[in-house]
Amino acid sequence: MRLNEISDNEGATKNRKRVGRGAGSGTGKTSGRGHKGQKSRAGATINGFEGGQMPIYRRLPKRGFKNPFRKQFCVVNIDDIQKAIDSGKIKAGAELDEKALREFGLVGKGRTGIRVLGRGEISVAVNLSVTGASKTAISAIEKVGGKVTITAKLDKNLD
Repeated sequence: MRLNEISDNEGATKNRKRVGRGAGSGTGKTSGRGHKGQKSRAGATINGFEGGQMPIYRRLPKRGFKNPFRKQFCVVNIDDIQKAIDSGKIKAGAELDEKALREFGLVGKGRTGIRVLGRGEISVAVNLSVTGASKTAISAIEKVGGKVTITAKLDKNLD
């Protein structure tokens, strides 16, 4: 095979439609745009135009606010950690950081960080290093001899 012999498969490419090339072509004279009016002219866009009536995007009230600084966290409950320990995925007394929790499949990818919540009970001491944790989760883990280290300050109002 040579470079000058390479070609596309049959039917893989199509010739462009040459408009405005005479009546015999099927797209002559008005080039398939119909007759006159705004839509037949070049550069005409009328999306959202409702014929002079007040358009719907102006009739409806504006609601809400999207905070561009919002932080979204992956959530892990302490009963999820206990289930992983019971199934043998995690060793008792293990050092668990965010990378380890992702590797064990307790949380997915993306988001800002991991937050531990206090649903359920835990019976084995673990050392967690996560972005955030609820007070109930921290007290439940510390009650069995574990430790929670919070890596990022979760401040309610960003300065």
